[in-house]
Amino acid sequence: MVTVQQKLNGNDRRGATQKDKGMDMDKLAVLIPCYNEAHTIGKVIADFKRVLPEAVIYVYDNNSSDGTGQAAQNAGAVVRKEYCQGKGNVIRRMFREVDAWCYIMTDGDDTYPAEDARKMADLVLEQQADMVVGDRLSSTYFTENKRPFHNFGNALVRWSINLLFQNNIKDIMTGYRAFSYEFVKTFPVLSEGFEIETEMSIHAVDKNMHVENVVVNYRDRPVGGGDSKLNTYSDGIKVLWTIFKLYRLYRPMGFFGIVALLLAAVSAAFFIPVMYTFISTGLVPNFPTLIVCGFTMLAAIQSFFCGLTLQTLAQKNRQDFEMRLQIVGAEKNKQEP
Repeated sequence: MVTVQQKLNGNDRRGATQKDKGMDMDKLAVLIPCYNEAHTIGKVIADFKRVLPEAVIYVYDNNSSDGTGQAAQNAGAVVRKEYCQGKGNVIRRMFREVDAWCYIMTDGDDTYPAEDARKMADLVLEQQADMVVGDRLSSTYFTENKRPFHNFGNALVRWSINLLFQNNIKDIMTGYRAFSYEFVKTFPVLSEGFEIETEMSIHAVDKNMHVENVVVNYRDRPVGGGDSKLNTYSDGIKVLWTIFKLYRLYRPMGFFGIVALLLAAVSAAFFIPVMYTFISTGLVPNFPTLIVCGFTMLAAIQSFFCGLTLQTLAQKNRQDFEMRLQIVGAEKNKQEP
C-alpha cells in the first residue's frame, strides 16, 4: 500500500515523467486569499512551510494597499493577483488556476493554526474526503472572538443550514478547509464575498460529497493585525440571503411546498367563515372574500406544482453532476502514478 508520505514525496522518475508530459499538478497546495494582511502573512507562510514542507503555497492578493503581495513573495510564496474585489472572486480564480491532489485553504490573518493542516490533508489523501471543515466553533472560537454578534451569527447560520439541509457540518463559515481535486474542479463559485463558505458547505451537502470535521483551535486576530474584513451586519445579511437562495435552488420542493402550505392555510382561514355563513343562511354576503380565497388556493396549487417540476430538474442536475465528477476523476487519475 502506498503511504501518504510516499504519494506526497513522489520520486525522481515520476517527476521526470510528469515534466515530459507537460503535467504541472501540485501534490499539495495551500491557498491563501489576502487583502491587506502584510502584518501577518509572513508568519502564516512560515508556519505552513514548517508543517507542510512539500506544499506549494499560493497567495492571491486582492488589491491590497499595504504591500501584502511583496511580503508574501519575500516569505517564499507564489503570489498572484485577483483584481475583482471579494473573497468569492479570489477563490474562483484560485480554483481555476491551481491543480493539486489536495488543497488547504486558510486565511492570511494568522487566526488558524497550521498544525492542524496535516491531519486535514491526510483525510483528503487517505480517506478520500472531498471537503474537510476546520471546526472553530467546537473549540476556542466563542472565547477568543471578541465580537459577540459574530458568535451569534455563526451559531445561527450553523443551526439554519443543519436544519434546512439535514447535515452535521460543525462550522459553516470557517475559512480553514481542505478539498479534493474533484471538489475544486466541480464547484461552481457564484458568490462574490464572504458568503462563499456557506455556498461551499451547502454544495457539498446537496451533492452528497464526503465531508469531515476537524476541531481546530481559533485565535483572534493579533494586535496590530488590522480589523476583520467581515462586516457583522451587511455580510451577515448576505449570508442569510445566500442560504435562502440556495435552499430555493437545491430544495425546490421543500421551498415551494412551504409557500403552497402557507397560501392554502390563508385561503382556508378566510374561506371557512364564508362557507359557514352559506351553510347557515344560503347566502354569500362576502363575495369578494370568496373570490380572493379562490385565487389564493390556485396560487397554492401552482406553487406546489412549480416545486414538483423544479425538484425534477434538480434531480437531473445531480445526475449531470455525477457524470461531471466521473470525468474530473478520470482527468486526475491520468496524472497519478
